[in-house]
Amino acid sequence: MSHPFTLTLSCSERPGIVHAVSSVLFQQGCDIVEHQQFDDALRGRLFLRTAFVCAGGTDPGRLTEAFRPVADEFGMDFQITGGQPPRVLVMVSKLGHCLNDLIFRWRAGNLGAELVAVVSNHEDLRPMAEAAGLPFVHVPVTPATKRQAEERLLELVAEHRADLVVLARYMQVLSDETCAALHGRAINIHHSFLPGFKGAKPYHQAFDRGVKLVGATAHYVTPDLDEGPIIEQEVIRIDHTYDPRALSTVGQDAEALALSRAVRWHSERRVLLNGHSTVVFR
Repeated sequence: MSHPFTLTLSCSERPGIVHAVSSVLFQQGCDIVEHQQFDDALRGRLFLRTAFVCAGGTDPGRLTEAFRPVADEFGMDFQITGGQPPRVLVMVSKLGHCLNDLIFRWRAGNLGAELVAVVSNHEDLRPMAEAAGLPFVHVPVTPATKRQAEERLLELVAEHRADLVVLARYMQVLSDETCAALHGRAINIHHSFLPGFKGAKPYHQAFDRGVKLVGATAHYVTPDLDEGPIIEQEVIRIDHTYDPRALSTVGQDAEALALSRAVRWHSERRVLLNGHSTVVFR
């Protein structure tokens, strides 16, 4: 029986890296089924993603130990994963379009991840979550309880063994400490009008300015608000006939598309951090 695994790595560019990787996999009786790499000439680094199958009797831990001598030789940052899909905890507030889209793709088997719980600072989306069979946890947030709420969030991440936290239009700013605790495993989505149209009613502001493009950005969460490494962006062209309500509808479509792609690509280990940017092997 074959088992799928994924190797991702980054290291300084030098000859022999791909040969060394394929040699180790061959020695372990593995067969490569997908291979992608990117040579970043400006930064002098190589990024690689290799999916492979192996005969029964092995696991990511054993493969990691077998690969470690090569990783040490080339100074690689690497990870070998396999087995169950990542477990995802979704955070929401009142808008449900992104959560609804994630649930649909999860139940259709197209998300590449397993939704395990929904956490919200409001009760509005409880029926949607519970109708999908997902635990719904209400964690109210006020200025006075913000620290305790974030501590509860991290407790829930541990309780549900969540590999990824998805902020699906969660309208609270996470503290620097929580962002650091979730580094590389929290994804946020926001409309494309930032930073130009901040605050309330961004679509009304966009309408007043006659924008011609509506879009959304999915990115990793960092202490720099809405400025984390970008995973995916979706853009939809519009014209003068779109009023603020139509703009909002188009914007929600873009948000749902960009977020679901980002979650799937992250879950399939197709996203590698490259400083403040990303390498995405689609």
